[in-house]
Parts: sequence; structure tokens; C-alpha cells
Amino acid sequence: MTHPVIDALLVALTADPANHEVRAHVARLLAEADRPDEALTHATTVLAAVPDHVEALRVAAGAARALGDETKAASYGRLADALAPAAPTATPAAAAPVPVADAPQAAAAAIPDTADEILEQWSDSEPVAEPTLGTLGQAGVTLVDVGGLASVKKRLDQSFLTPLRNPDLSREFGKSLRGGLLLWGPPGCGKTFIARALAGELGASFYEIGLSDVLDMWIGSSERNLSSIFETARRNRPCVLFFDEMDALGQKRSHLRGGGSAMRGVVNQMLSELDGASTENEGLFVLGASNHPWDIDSALLRPGRFDRTVLVLPPDVESREAILRLHLRGRPADRIDLAKIARATDGMSGADLALVCEQATETAMEESMAAGRVVPITQRHLQDAAKSVRPSIGEWMETAKNYAMYGNDAGAYDELAVYLKKRRR
Repeated sequence: MTHPVIDALLVALTADPANHEVRAHVARLLAEADRPDEALTHATTVLAAVPDHVEALRVAAGAARALGDETKAASYGRLADALAPAAPTATPAAAAPVPVADAPQAAAAAIPDTADEILEQWSDSEPVAEPTLGTLGQAGVTLVDVGGLASVKKRLDQSFLTPLRNPDLSREFGKSLRGGLLLWGPPGCGKTFIARALAGELGASFYEIGLSDVLDMWIGSSERNLSSIFETARRNRPCVLFFDEMDALGQKRSHLRGGGSAMRGVVNQMLSELDGASTENEGLFVLGASNHPWDIDSALLRPGRFDRTVLVLPPDVESREAILRLHLRGRPADRIDLAKIARATDGMSGADLALVCEQATETAMEESMAAGRVVPITQRHLQDAAKSVRPSIGEWMETAKNYAMYGNDAGAYDELAVYLKKRRR
């Protein structure tokens, strides 16, 4: 028996087989659809590339158990339990919120004159909706906490933050205090962290949505999930609503044929919510992240939607040094020349650099246990780790190069083309 949502995601995987998050979600849906053999195949494919993927481990455990292989099921389950984050201390369950009727709309709301008045109005309003999907909370970071990436920060300030920080000037030019921004680029370069930092800069709540929070195997449920997510974000304004994996969530409708046609409703619902035809989106800032912007439906990139785009490239040498320093902060270290390590890690993403620091730390910890004393992280530890970690973005760069060279009629990838030319890829 086929299912339209599963079929749609399988179509997406055909175009992007290395998208492990989508594959893990497909595995879970297959398990829920009582197709354990297929679920196990997809889950183990994810685990071959990402051995510590907890969701894939849990799906694999359940699928193996359904197929009668208790030994494998127990093995997958133990590993998933070991890798899963510790559960928070139990607290008494909060009483269910009492439904409250919508208050009548004010006849004529006063227009605030200053940014301070806008922020005061926002801060006075209490959140009235607890999310049932995704994760809602305070950002806890700002752009100061983002290591390096000076050019990205400058572009974000010019195209996104400055208009929002100057409401008087924006109103003079008829610009609304709402916005949509797409962060795109190779994986592991900090797009999600930057989105969180933008929420911190705006003093807004950060509402993070993943693919599994939206997509559901039952027809119509995905659209309802998306509507509920936007409604929760509107009731918690000012709010940065962040969608990860936009290329999977907002696939080009022209590519959705056969089983993939079920995703058309999701794209249409997203367009309706972004336009705010029947609702108010003032104070709601919608951000998206994508590794493959060329797969996003062009309607989502039109004015009033994700009309501003910022390319987040791999960090340059100064940014790599800042990222290394950030990841080594608070750890015992001895006379490390971070500039030298930064020069030796050209082409690495922020995630690759984090892995370098983790491997160096693990080596120092092993030596500490053997010596019976704290052995600090040294230049040797980092150099050895840098040699063992291979840059993870090579495949992405090759794909992106084709779009920059042959699919750039509208100039959407000009900045990427300049970057590739400098690196002579």
C-alpha cells in the first residue's frame, strides 16, 4: 500500500539522497505505516553515515523488533538510550489551559512612534499559546556569540535588522515591521545558530520547526500542523519562526508528480500563511534555512515571503580561528597557536571545526586518564585532529557549482559564483 506523504518524501530523497534528516523521517513514517522492512533499510542507511543519529536508532530498534530480530532490536535500543540526552527533572504537570474567547479587536490601535514603544508593547503582552509542535523559547544568544562570519553579519544588519530597528524610518517609507529571510549555503556552517542569534538581537521568542513537526502521514494533517504552528507564533509575538530544511518543506510544485503531489497542499498552505491573507503577521519574522535553495518553489521566494536571501559560506581563516577559540573556551589548553590551526583547516565548515576540537579534547582526556592527572589540549592534539577530519562540504560545492554556472539566469547565485571563482573550484 502506498502513501502520498511517504511517496513525496521518497521523491525528495531521489533528488537528495544524502539528506539524512528526511530519510530518518521517512523511516519513522514507514514504521508507523507497518512497513518495518523498508523502515529498517532507511534507518540503517542513515546510521551508516551518522552512527549516533538517535531517531534512526530508535526506528531501527522498533523495526528490528517487528521483524522478530530481538538481538538487533536490543542493540539498537541500548545505543539509542546511551546517546539520548538525559531527561529533565520531573515537575508537576501544569494544568491544561482554559480556553479563552478572542478579545474584540480594538477600534483603532495607536501607532507607536519609537522603537522603544514598539518593544514595550510587545514585552507587555504575555504569551497565550503553548506550542504542541516544535520548540519555543528565548534565543539566549546574539550575533556577538556567532564566531567570525563578519560579512554575513554585515549583510544581515543591512538587509534585515536595520529596517526593524528603525521603525520610524521604515514607516516613512511604507515598510512593514514583518519579514521573511532565507539563509542558505553548505551544511554545518551555522545557519540555525545565526537564526537563533537574530531572534536574540530582536529580543524575540525563537520558535524552531523541523520537518517532522510539519509532515504527517495522514492527508490534510500536515496543512493543519503548519496552520497551528503559525497561529502559535502569532500569539507569541514578537517571534522569530524558523523553518529548517526549507527545500524539503517547500519543494517545487512542478517537481511534485505522482506520489509527491501530496506535498502541494503543504506548499500552498505555507504561501497562504506567509501572505497572512486572513491573519496579521506584524511582529512575526519568518526565517528559513536550506542547503539546496534551487529545490525551493519559486513562489516562496517572491516579495513578501522569503524575498531576502543570505548566503552563509564556510568560514574564512579569521572566522575559523574565532570558531576554534569558541569551542575551546573553558577547556584546559596549553600554548595553542590557533591561527596556525585555522590556516590548516581551509575548506572546513563550522561543524567540521567543532569535530576537530572534540577529537582533540577526547585525545587529551584519554592521556589524562592514563597519566592520572589533567593533560591539557596541546597544539599536537589539534594538529592531529585537523589531519583526521575531512571537510564535509565537497559534495555540496560540486552540486552548487553546477547551479552557479548553468542555472543562474536570474542572478540568484552570483555571490556563490564569485566565491567559487576566488577558490577556483
